[in-house]
Amino acid sequence: MAFMVKTMVGGQLKNLAGGLGGGEEKGEGDKSAAEAQGMTREEYEEYQKQLVEEKMERDAQFTQRKAERATLRSHFRDKYRLPKNETDDNQIQMAGGDVELPKELAKMIEEDNEEEEEKASVIGQLASIPNLDLSSIKDKAQATLGELKQSAEKCHIM
Repeated sequence: MAFMVKTMVGGQLKNLAGGLGGGEEKGEGDKSAAEAQGMTREEYEEYQKQLVEEKMERDAQFTQRKAERATLRSHFRDKYRLPKNETDDNQIQMAGGDVELPKELAKMIEEDNEEEEEKASVIGQLASIPNLDLSSIKDKAQATLGELKQSAEKCHIM
């Protein structure tokens, strides 16, 4: 309880004393940022450089991810004949132009394309019909083709 009262009233008293011209606590303001962190000036400068480099790396990775997503969106826009988006083109250009999709996304797109090609073919359409045995139809078609070849060989007109 005493702690709460001290923190609530103590901060207000310090502000009040600072406003009245009490300059006893100026020693804390004279410390540099490095001393406040408990480092030498050189260590602090090195630390700041590391922070800047890490931020630049994160920004580069973020830009790369945004470009990958934009590439994926533009791929689907091309695939489904939707209008292009300028922001996606700008994001791709900011990342350096030629952006490759991550392996997982490329694999998913490839599987999608294979499924759609399969569905688009005649056999794919037949496979979607329930209670249809494709293997028996295929065997019958091959037998019929073989019979046609034999009858064509026996034909005297040709």
